[in-house]
Amino acid sequence: MPMAADDIAALIRTAIPDAEVEITDLAGDGDHYAARVVSPSFAGMPLRRQHQAVYAALGTRMGGELHALQLKTASA
Repeated sequence: MPMAADDIAALIRTAIPDAEVEITDLAGDGDHYAARVVSPSFAGMPLRRQHQAVYAALGTRMGGELHALQLKTASA
């Protein structure tokens, strides 16, 4: 069962409370999304670690309920 954009955003905000999160459904199928996550907590953190933090927030859903996620992160 695909995930809703609001569910993805909620998971990220729960793990990274100060994050500004934008989710876009890329294919209209509820399975391929783009996420833009901006957080002050990313300051000084390498891009790879920023992405790891977002993927950790999604847990086991990545590759299961959530098939593909195009990710852009930045510090605020």
